[in-house]
Amino acid sequence: MDKGTLIEFRNQGDRKLAVVDRPEGKKNWIVIDERGQAHSLKPQRVEYEIGSGYRATEIPTFWETVQSYVDPDSLEVAWELLIEAGESVTPASLAQLLYDAQDPAICYAAHLLLADDRIYFKKKGDVYEPRPASQVEELKHQLTMATQRETERVNFLARLTAALGGERVNWPESDRPRLDALEKFVLYPEQTHKAAQELLSSLQLPTTPEGAFDLLVRIGWWSPHENLFLRRSASPIQFPQKVLDVAHSCLHALPPDADGDRRLDLTHLKVYTIDDESTEEIDDGLSIEPLPTGETKLWIHIADPTRFLVLGEELDLEARRRSTTMYLPTGMIPMFPKELATGPMSLIQGQHCNALSFGVVLDELGSIADYSIHASWIKPTYRLTYMDVDEMLELEIQAEPEIIALNQAAQLRRAWRKSQGSIEIRMPESSIKVKNEEEISIEVLYEARSRQLVAEMMILASEVAGRFAQANHIPVPFRGQPQPELPSEEELMQLPAGPVRFCAMRRCMPRSEMGVTPAPHAGLGLPVYTQATSPIRRYTDLLTHFQIKAFLRGETPPLAADQLQEILYTVTASAQEAILVERQTNRYWTLEYLRRHADTVWEVQMLRWLREDEQLGLILLEDLGLELPHRFNRSIALGDRFGVQVSAADPRHDVIRFREMVASEVTAAAS
Repeated sequence: MDKGTLIEFRNQGDRKLAVVDRPEGKKNWIVIDERGQAHSLKPQRVEYEIGSGYRATEIPTFWETVQSYVDPDSLEVAWELLIEAGESVTPASLAQLLYDAQDPAICYAAHLLLADDRIYFKKKGDVYEPRPASQVEELKHQLTMATQRETERVNFLARLTAALGGERVNWPESDRPRLDALEKFVLYPEQTHKAAQELLSSLQLPTTPEGAFDLLVRIGWWSPHENLFLRRSASPIQFPQKVLDVAHSCLHALPPDADGDRRLDLTHLKVYTIDDESTEEIDDGLSIEPLPTGETKLWIHIADPTRFLVLGEELDLEARRRSTTMYLPTGMIPMFPKELATGPMSLIQGQHCNALSFGVVLDELGSIADYSIHASWIKPTYRLTYMDVDEMLELEIQAEPEIIALNQAAQLRRAWRKSQGSIEIRMPESSIKVKNEEEISIEVLYEARSRQLVAEMMILASEVAGRFAQANHIPVPFRGQPQPELPSEEELMQLPAGPVRFCAMRRCMPRSEMGVTPAPHAGLGLPVYTQATSPIRRYTDLLTHFQIKAFLRGETPPLAADQLQEILYTVTASAQEAILVERQTNRYWTLEYLRRHADTVWEVQMLRWLREDEQLGLILLEDLGLELPHRFNRSIALGDRFGVQVSAADPRHDVIRFREMVASEVTAAAS
C-alpha cells in the first residue's frame, strides 16, 4: 500500500477509516485516523482499500459523501436483478449497477451495503452471491421478528418503569414471557435464570430471587403475600374454558339422570344441614324417621354430584386432576367449578336435591342392626351452623326433637366405637381466615357436641358404604389404619392429662392406608371403612359413589379393581400435594399473624421434645390452638406452662422464634 491510501479496518469491533502513513518493520503499517491518532496494523486487518491520494483530515468529508449513497432499499432492487440473471457482484460492479459510476466514495458505499447486509447476499471469496428467494424470505421473517422482540422489550421496560413509579399498568400478553422468567427465578432459584438476572441487572436491582420477588410486588404483578407454595405446586387454580363451558351447559340444561325413576322420594323428611357459617359446598344432611316398629331410622343424606357427571368426561377428569377442594386461609379452590359445586351439586335449603341416602337402624349398643342405601330426592329443611346446634342442645329445644335424637344416636355410636377399640385424640385445632390479606383471624375449634354429632354420622355412613361394598364385592377406595403401638396405660398416666398425653398418643399413630381391598381402621374402631360423605370436594368419595350407584341400578360397577387402583395412585399423589400446600399456606399465615402480634404475651404449654439433646421442644399456644417449635435455655418438664412473646417472625423464610417471659413481665402484660 502506498502512502495516502484510504483504508477500512476494525478497532475493537468498530469500523474505522484511516490513511496509510508509512511502513513499520517488515510487515506492519502505520495508519492515521480522522483524529490524527496513529495505529499499527498488520495487512490482514485491512478490510477494504478505498483509494489513494487521501489525507487523514479529509476522512470526515469523505464519510459524509459516502452516507448520501448508502440506501439499504436499493440493495433489494440489485438482488432482484442479479438473482434473475444468476450473477454475483463486487462492490465496484454494484456501484456501477446502482449508480452508473465507480468513483471511490460510491464503491465504498456499495461495499458498506454488501458488508452490512444479512438478507440478500452472501460473501463467497471476493464476491457476493445473491441468496435464494426462499432464504431471503426466511431471513426477512427472522429480522421482522427480531425487530418486534426489540420493540416489545423497549415497551416492556417503559411499562416497568411506569409501574415502579406508581402508575397502574395493564400488562399485555407479550409481556408474559418476561414476567414468567421473573416468577420462575423466585419459584425455582436452583435453576439457571439468565434472562431474569439480566433484566434485574439492567434495572440496577439485586440479581437474586428476593430481588425478583420484590420487583414483582412493586409493579403490582404479585401480592406481598403471594402464595408461592401454591404456585410451585402442580395444583391448578383456574378451570380450562372447556370445563367451564360444560359446567355452564349443566346449569342451563341438566343432563339425563341415570337413576331416573329409581330415586327414593324422601322429600317428606325434615333434613338438617349442619356446617360452618362460611361453608359453601354443602354435602351432607341428617334426618330422623320413626318406624312403625318403634325403632328409629337415621338418615345420612350425601350430595350426589355424579348426577351431573359421566365417568371419563370433562368434568370428571378435571375433578380427578384436582383430586380435592383446597381450603386455604384466603379462600377455597374447588374441585368442581364453583357455580356447580355450590349450586345444584349442593344440598340447598328449600330446594329439591339429588342425594345418596344412607338409612341406618342401630341396636341398643350402637352397632348397625340394619341399613340400606338409595339414590334419592330430598328437600333440606334447615341450614344450621355448629353454633346453632350447640345452642339447641344446650337449651334442649323441644321444638326440634330430631336434633336431640341425632345427638343421642351420635353419643351411642361414639361409645360403641370406643368399645371396639377406637382411639380418641382430642387436640385443639385452629381455623385461620384471611380477608383481603389485611384481616387475619384464628379460631380454636374445640370439640363441641355439634361437631361430634356430625362427625359420628359421617363415620357411620362411611362404615355403611364400606360394609355394602365389601358384602357385594364392589371395588371402592377402602381406607384402613394399622393397629398402633400406644404407650402403656402406666406410661400415659405419668404424663399430664390433656394435650401432652394426646400428643404422645398421636406420635404412635400410623398413617392411614387406601386400597381396593377392605381393611380394619384401628383409629376409628371399625372393621371396614370407605369415605363416601364428601363427593363434592374429595375425588375418592366420588369414586365410591360411581361404584355403589351403578350396583344399585343393577349394573356392573364402571371400574374394575385394577382400574380403580391405577386411578388411586394418581389421585392420592395429587391429594397429598394439595394437603401439603394447605399446610404450608396455613403455616405462612400463622407466622404472619404472630408477626403482627409481636407485643402479645401468649400462654403456652410444653407438649414434647423434638430434639431433647438440642433443647428443641414443641409448645402449644393455647389461645390459638397452634403447635410451634421453641428452643429452651433452661430445664423444663412436659406440661409446664409459661408466657412467651414473638422475638422474630419471617413467614416467607419460615422463621419463628419466641422469648420466654419472666413472671413480672407476664403480670405487667396481663394488667
